[in-house]
Amino acid sequence: MTVWREPILVAGDGHPALARALAHRAGLPLASASIAAFADGETRVCIEEEVGGRDVVLVQPTSPPVNERLMTLALLADAARAAGAARVSALVPYFGYARQDVRRHRGEPRSAQLAARLLACAGIERVVTLELHSPALENAFPMPVEQLVADELLLPLLADRGYVVVAPDAGGVKRAQRYARALGAPLAVVAKTRPAEDVAVPEEALGDVRDRICVIVDDLASTGRTVAAAARALAQAGAAEVHACFVHAVMAEGALARLHGAGVRRIVTTDSVGEISAPALDVVSVAPLFAAALRGRSR
Repeated sequence: MTVWREPILVAGDGHPALARALAHRAGLPLASASIAAFADGETRVCIEEEVGGRDVVLVQPTSPPVNERLMTLALLADAARAAGAARVSALVPYFGYARQDVRRHRGEPRSAQLAARLLACAGIERVVTLELHSPALENAFPMPVEQLVADELLLPLLADRGYVVVAPDAGGVKRAQRYARALGAPLAVVAKTRPAEDVAVPEEALGDVRDRICVIVDDLASTGRTVAAAARALAQAGAAEVHACFVHAVMAEGALARLHGAGVRRIVTTDSVGEISAPALDVVSVAPLFAAALRGRSR
């Protein structure tokens, strides 16, 4: 009978602080790994500690630059396999490419499914992630996926504020309903059209928001345009203040300025994409969620 030794964590370059926090919280060892680049830009990785016979857990969000982070994760998995790891899992707090899960036009790829297959080909046998952009995407992964939810992290930061919870579009209604129920808060929705990719045009705020403090809840902010458009619609409807809460702060260049320019006063989010800090940004660590998942697997 094979006896598995305790798991060992390996940090990628996407969020090394999270790997250290997880090792501390879960009481697990953290292996050293070097990640660099050759002169031509090719990524080079090396796991510098013995992982033979171990259950290796890679910690790497595939946040911007997404292609580099994804390739680093795949290379680390292959390196662990080559070093004799018994099993390889990946903690991926933010999974890039999750927005490209369907072919909208002829000639387009399903990038999310391809990225998932790449990780499987590299030897990753299980993925633990946080709120995929399309929850149904976990069914497209070739390996088992455990999808965590950030509610227990974010909801305490929204309590006792007397918010109206706002869905920025029809696609966000289920999440907004969940938050509104948990907070005992009223619900509103911003109706919008999307004439082009990453361009949102608000139509109207549906719900009683006049003279109320509103919090827009969404799964991620990339360009910030969806939340900014919703904020302007709420302001036009007479909202006293507009705040925002989202799980993944992808925040492309200019996104934060766009949100502040639209009148968003407070932003609540997690550190799923990496360490972030900015004015009016309340960031909660995802370490407790992933540490609990690790402790459950290591029993």
